[in-house]
Amino acid sequence: MMPIDQSKPVLVTGGSGYIASWIVKYLLEQGMAVRATVRDANQRQKVRHLTQMGAQFPGKLELITADLLDPGAFDRAAQGCELVLHTASPWLISGYKDAANAFIKPALEGTRNVLKAVNGSQTVKRVVLTSSVAAICGDAADFVAGGKPALTEADWNTTSSETHQPYSYSKTIAEKDAWRICKRQQRWDLVAINPSMVFGPSLTTGTISGSVSLMKQFGDGTARFGVPDLSLGMVDVRDVAQAHLNAGFTAEASGRHILSAGEMNLLEIGRILEDHFGSKFPFPKRVSPKFIIWLTAPLFGLTRPFVSKNIGYRIRYDNTCGKTRLGMTYRPKNETIIAHFQQLIDDGLIKNRA
Repeated sequence: MMPIDQSKPVLVTGGSGYIASWIVKYLLEQGMAVRATVRDANQRQKVRHLTQMGAQFPGKLELITADLLDPGAFDRAAQGCELVLHTASPWLISGYKDAANAFIKPALEGTRNVLKAVNGSQTVKRVVLTSSVAAICGDAADFVAGGKPALTEADWNTTSSETHQPYSYSKTIAEKDAWRICKRQQRWDLVAINPSMVFGPSLTTGTISGSVSLMKQFGDGTARFGVPDLSLGMVDVRDVAQAHLNAGFTAEASGRHILSAGEMNLLEIGRILEDHFGSKFPFPKRVSPKFIIWLTAPLFGLTRPFVSKNIGYRIRYDNTCGKTRLGMTYRPKNETIIAHFQQLIDDGLIKNRA
């Protein structure tokens, strides 16, 4: 691919999101013009952090209202751009009644609508898609059964469905469809970013993510009696944002890229927080037995199949590709966890209970 012309605007979909907000910030700080799509640019509270960024860089940031399910909503935004960073996708793990309409349809149709706009623009050269390790592997038990030392970009989630791990299913089918659409044409190429669980400070108090919910449980006492023996890969949101820029502007970049600074279980996260913050918060001291987690799963928005196939298993991700192809380096995991928790305290989302 020819190098991206950095004088042209960069389109960032889902611009008010957890990852996208940092992407917008980094692009602006590098002097680039940004078009950020949001669900409703008139909802001032939800886009306040973006308008504040725009005020720091006059004339460089344009907010455009575009709903994932609205055909043609991204057409104008894509015109004149050479680089499109598609981060917009719903995030819901619990609290939904209809998985298909909550996030499967928006993830798939949203990707199709954005790529239709890309096909309709004669200027776009590259699309960077925010996928997930959820598209790499569905359950930790799948990884263990596979007998590999670590998951790689060659792996695909084959076990999630609309009824089991529907969020993971949505990320899988959306990424697969993006590759299918890309292969039908020759003008633009596609690079996928596959982060593990994203932690780290948010640029807005309105962030909705699994890691924010988890951190709140560490601080509000929900986890004080124990946590599941759940292993997960983790990566700092600022590193994920930087990976998107590296993927966009590295001409030879291609394919998929797992992003992970390493793996931890929930008790290890709790110990890092306790070592730093002391007894100010009711951090967990033990791992809860799996059968207790299984029995109480519905009370915490978990399904029993999820518990059966993920609790007590260790998972590993090979991050070599991101390091070698995108030049990625990762912040230490403890630094990320502490910064994330401190930001939630500063924003008043976690109260000192000691």
